[in-house]
Amino acid sequence: MIPINDLVIPAARKGEVPVLQELIKQGADLNTKDEKGFTPLIIACYNHQYEAAKLLLEAGVDVDATDLGGNTALMGVAFKGYKDIAELLISHSANLNLQHGNGGTALMFAAMFGRNDLVKLLLASGADKHIRDVRGLTVVDLAVQQNNVEAIQILQ
Repeated sequence: MIPINDLVIPAARKGEVPVLQELIKQGADLNTKDEKGFTPLIIACYNHQYEAAKLLLEAGVDVDATDLGGNTALMGVAFKGYKDIAELLISHSANLNLQHGNGGTALMFAAMFGRNDLVKLLLASGADKHIRDVRGLTVVDLAVQQNNVEAIQILQ
């Protein structure tokens, strides 16, 4: 028989809300991590499973849990461009200014990958545009490197 905690991440990946509800009832560890350090929340968010992410957040998961690289769910959705899930995470008090292993932030991911609606959202929500990564670069520097003219204008 498969241990209950081993079922949470696959259910989150597929957005299987009824399965997650049952696992919650049975006391599964909702902050369990896989071999890459991914939590059910990180997986649900990265795979754009809004309802699964919402359920996990309402069940009290750690919104700022990180994978082995120091990436949070908010960083993942900033990279992917999922504004609806970013709003959900922010409404559950996600830390906007956490830095992953190389010092990158969710705002930096959004600017680097042209997710300019997320650049606007993160700034409006209080993200710090002055944070520097391990190379000493700010989000503006990264937007310039990527020739993301719109982000540069937003960040000015």
